[in-house]
Amino acid sequence: MKRIGAHVSAAGGVQNAPLNAAEINATAFALFTKNQRRWQTKPLTEKNIQEFKENCQKYNYQMQHILPHSSYLINLGHPEKDKLQKSRNAFLSELKRCEQLGLQKLNFHPGSSLGKRTEADCLKRVAESINWALQQTEFITAVIENTAGQGNNVGYSFQHLAKIIEQVENKKRVGVCIDTCHMFAAGYDISSKKAFQETFKEFDEILGFYYLQGMHLNDIKTELASKRDRHASLGQGNIGWDGFKFIVQDARFDEIPLILETPQPEIWPQEISQLKKMSK
Repeated sequence: MKRIGAHVSAAGGVQNAPLNAAEINATAFALFTKNQRRWQTKPLTEKNIQEFKENCQKYNYQMQHILPHSSYLINLGHPEKDKLQKSRNAFLSELKRCEQLGLQKLNFHPGSSLGKRTEADCLKRVAESINWALQQTEFITAVIENTAGQGNNVGYSFQHLAKIIEQVENKKRVGVCIDTCHMFAAGYDISSKKAFQETFKEFDEILGFYYLQGMHLNDIKTELASKRDRHASLGQGNIGWDGFKFIVQDARFDEIPLILETPQPEIWPQEISQLKKMSK
């Protein structure tokens, strides 16, 4: 079964995210468990935790179908020691928040060399950061999101993602989330059947579907291999509806959260409905 949803608001408390997901008929969802643009946050209360779990149960959201997203401030490959540690501490804090809520995965952007280190060194630092954090948590999986390749960001190629995973000690607690906009921006085409098949053949050979823990379904305003991250609503960009039809009709994408981050939340119900129709 396809689990389709969107990155919904958790304004007023994390317990509201399942309610917002249910309103758009989502069967999966993403959320921020804290303000994504601040380093510090208030601890979760017992009430937050209890009501989040109750609302998930009420609306039949299983924990493996929820894909929380970490703060945009975190850079696990930061070239400066003190700033790297600040990011690691924030990452660990978010992993622990997710475990408090019973969530099984945390999606994050791997980071940037800021032009001060080689890509290989940055990828090594990301892996070391993951190892450091996983050693201090119990069960959560660290889910690395592919990037568009803007600036000095790492993680835009399947090879980058594989290199990080290769250096992670606990392979059972690491995975990837593939963002379709970022993928297309990095040069991986999925807009035609042939291109889709070739791209995911390469994905399977380099990484393997075992590591695929979720996807962000976004169309793109820019051209193939632009290395520019510009989300578009489904069917309104250069991927087009066909690319998303190929995903929802492919059994390899069953039972993982397929999450919209498209720029018009008001049409999320229609996008979700259309994806559900195409999956049948």
